[in-house]
Amino acid sequence: MKSLTGKKRALLAAVFIILIIGAVLYKLADRYLIEHVELRVTAAPEHPATNVQNNGVASGSTEGSTPAAADDKVASDDWSYHSSDIDISIRQVEIGQGKQTITYYVADVQLNNGAGLSSAFAKNAFGRNIIENTSVIAANNNALFAINGDYYGFRSDGVTIRNGTLYRDEPARTGLALYANGTMRSYDETKQTAASLLADGVTQTYSFGPALVVDGKAAADLDQVKIDTNFGNRSIQGANPRTGIGMIAPNHYLFVVVDGRKEGYSAGMTLEQFAQLFEELGAAEAYNLDGGGSSTMYFQGRVVNNPLGKETERGVSDILYIPAP
Repeated sequence: MKSLTGKKRALLAAVFIILIIGAVLYKLADRYLIEHVELRVTAAPEHPATNVQNNGVASGSTEGSTPAAADDKVASDDWSYHSSDIDISIRQVEIGQGKQTITYYVADVQLNNGAGLSSAFAKNAFGRNIIENTSVIAANNNALFAINGDYYGFRSDGVTIRNGTLYRDEPARTGLALYANGTMRSYDETKQTAASLLADGVTQTYSFGPALVVDGKAAADLDQVKIDTNFGNRSIQGANPRTGIGMIAPNHYLFVVVDGRKEGYSAGMTLEQFAQLFEELGAAEAYNLDGGGSSTMYFQGRVVNNPLGKETERGVSDILYIPAP
């Protein structure tokens, strides 16, 4: 009887352990894998505009947008696009040698005549763990050019305004604000309300960071930056693939994607190197977006860079893009 009781106890203990492991695994899956849709977006606007949420659905608006003229002459190839509204020039740069080789891509973008930056969510839905490849989101939204955003779906905080609609208001860190007038700036989310941002004409906000360039000068003390404390969060100070946006002047942007973690092709950049690069390129303001395997640049139907040196994209929550005319 004692032996049988011992076996029962062992069985019960094993079942208890399995239940605990199962609960932990489910909790982790629920937090980092299972999709949680909070809002569905019916359409992405051609140009950023103030939207209104109705019954849990955010509707895009195209009021005030100006379609490209029928006789507008467009000249384009794999690395450039030129029209009366949009001017994009992309170049690949390789520096260093051997293990120190770094490969990155710079897109110099000028927007005119009302053309602007838009954003889009994976699967046209706002929520947690909803992801698609940058190229898929871009293609589904008729993007001419796109980069990955801030992977807002990985965290539950930050201020998220997209195409003029406020989706999340949980101030936490240094954010980026993009304005309808073609300017951008970094700001402390804890010191400015989302309502004031919208009132000032902010169309997009991103919550990642840090700010790389402020008033034309590269930021200092970047070795102390901490974005969040989520499970799996890694240090972002070292050499990594990176995505960033900069502004030279109103409606004149710089988008930079650095490849990395592939010896002989690209080692990636440190935050300090990334900030210095934007300063050297003439940025008055610059901001760091999600990097690592997320870092992707898309242009006219193709992925320009080589994510992680494997030509394989990682799913992301969102993109920042220029709509095709």
